[in-house]
Amino acid sequence: MPPHATTGAPRNSLTRYGSAALHAVTDFVRDTLASLGASPRTIRASLPEALMAAPVAPQPAPSTSSTSLAAAPTTPGAPTTPTAPPARPGATSPTRPPAPPHFDGRRFRNAEVDERITARAVGSLLWSVLSNAASGRRIGSPPAAVPIETPDMPKTAADLAATWLGHATVLLEVDGYRILADPMFGDRASPSKAIGPRRLHPVPIAAAELPPLDAVLISHDHYDHLDRPTIAALVASSLAPFLVPLGIGAHLRGWGVPADRIVELDWHESHQLGRLTITCTPARHFSGRGTVRNTTLWASWTVVGPAHRVFFGGDTGYTAAFADIGRDYGPFDLTVLPIGAYDPAWPDIHMTPEEALRAHRDMAGALLLPIHWATFNLARHGWSEPVERLLRGADGDAIAIPPPGRRIVPGTPPTRENWWRPPLANNRL
Repeated sequence: MPPHATTGAPRNSLTRYGSAALHAVTDFVRDTLASLGASPRTIRASLPEALMAAPVAPQPAPSTSSTSLAAAPTTPGAPTTPTAPPARPGATSPTRPPAPPHFDGRRFRNAEVDERITARAVGSLLWSVLSNAASGRRIGSPPAAVPIETPDMPKTAADLAATWLGHATVLLEVDGYRILADPMFGDRASPSKAIGPRRLHPVPIAAAELPPLDAVLISHDHYDHLDRPTIAALVASSLAPFLVPLGIGAHLRGWGVPADRIVELDWHESHQLGRLTITCTPARHFSGRGTVRNTTLWASWTVVGPAHRVFFGGDTGYTAAFADIGRDYGPFDLTVLPIGAYDPAWPDIHMTPEEALRAHRDMAGALLLPIHWATFNLARHGWSEPVERLLRGADGDAIAIPPPGRRIVPGTPPTRENWWRPPLANNRL
């Protein structure tokens, strides 16, 4: 046998493995770069001139309430300057007392000092996410297939209804309008198709199968809340405008979203959508899709119609701003609040279930719909721990805990079969 015959197979194997590894690395780099969004320089160039020119004030004390700069709207869609939503019995008019800015000329920041949102805390969060994904840890995974339902979508939007589609994605119906919040239909909360937190249950409905939308809300630019393929699908299947916090419009424009479908808002700025007033309100979090943090703003949202009011929390730690929001824009018929991905290492980034209940009460919420749990393994707590802690902490609070895909109508008799407790039901109810 010729000498080269004994070494040909190993060499071919090494070549194949090396080629596969090279392709994997190339795909990862390509996907990461494509999903990063706009550069910090591009984002800064897109911010309102009044914001960039505003004097920088010192970081406020932890007890300071959350308010914002009065930035002149310059984005398409003509957002209004901070104005009061329609009056409601028992509600007071919003006030905008002078307060320190939440932008230091280069980066956004929370209204409260976040001594515990440090590089170490963010690093701990990132390590938790990556180590869970790499090791296949089961502590944050469901014990069996998560039951989901095919959403029941009537032709006409209701006066008040909500369909939780998993994680923070919720389809809201408010006074005849449909608002999709934090759409994330991707398989991984990551820039990569191969690495990062993977979805723990299927999406109940594809983006292209959604009923006609009137608006899309984005809370911030983290991958589990802003997914580029999902945005592309919504651009193709819907004509709805995208309402986003300052800076995120640069991401969307770079991804091909038409400029006239993007409305960028600062905290306490509003956009009128027919009979609805949609207001960008404070949250306590951070932003970033790469190595640079906080170049875009993070936010919560209020949706105020002639008869109903909804608060969408997106992703946030507990903040004194909730009481201000409740006073200025509430009381709310429905509060949609995150309850998962908490950890002692990052208490100012994500609320605990008990803090979500406190926020719900701060805003005089009638019904609480918990989100930001059950879909992605992002922390070191058990999969169902957030909802169990929420129920233990409830003291007469009305809470709806539907499986992903089930539409709830506040005011109708609630159903609770404790679907998250073993043994879980079939994957699709």
